[in-house]
Amino acid sequence: MKLKTPAGSGDASHAETRRQLLEAAGEVFAEAGFRDATVREICRRAGANIAAVNYHFGDKETLYTEVLRYAHSRALEKYPPLLDISADAPPEKKLRAFVHSFLLRIFDKGPTAWHGKLMSREMIEPSAALDSLVEERMRPMAGQLWRIVADILNCPLNHERVRKCSFSIVSQCVFYHHCRPVVSRLFPKQEPLDAAGIERLADHITRFSLAAMKHLPSMKL
Repeated sequence: MKLKTPAGSGDASHAETRRQLLEAAGEVFAEAGFRDATVREICRRAGANIAAVNYHFGDKETLYTEVLRYAHSRALEKYPPLLDISADAPPEKKLRAFVHSFLLRIFDKGPTAWHGKLMSREMIEPSAALDSLVEERMRPMAGQLWRIVADILNCPLNHERVRKCSFSIVSQCVFYHHCRPVVSRLFPKQEPLDAAGIERLADHITRFSLAAMKHLPSMKL
């Protein structure tokens, strides 16, 4: 007698295989980059058949696009842009939360560390997937920062000053990640970027940015 497959078990198995492929692909893409990553290595790490990528995603390029979306979503789930700050909090407090969240994502350690590494690689070596990632995921988050900065500066959201200040804030955050090999050689005894170190760095970037924005009315941009 043929046993019936429990309802939904096939869907669950399909979803789990897809998740394992995304996780394995994320690690491989983060380590090797899109061009040098191989489908064979991704399937090996996922414990899947070599044909699994074609079955679940169609091709390597589509898999890469889905991995970027997956990584960005998981990172925001773990560290929301404003963490636990309420929507009616002062903009200065929101800015500090935004900076702290940003740093937590790019310096995350453990099993999800590849998320930040992959996103950093995509910024340096942009692929065809970047356009959709920006429009679907990054533009809404950038808009959140722009609104915070516009409130602090008390000027229109579309003002050039808002855009430049927002870019300057983000630039401070990514500097400590992208230039870490140089910084660690210039200052080998610098404080570690553990949880406490990230807290202190978030405080510094926030205070520095607020002080700069406070004096902008007398400056020409």
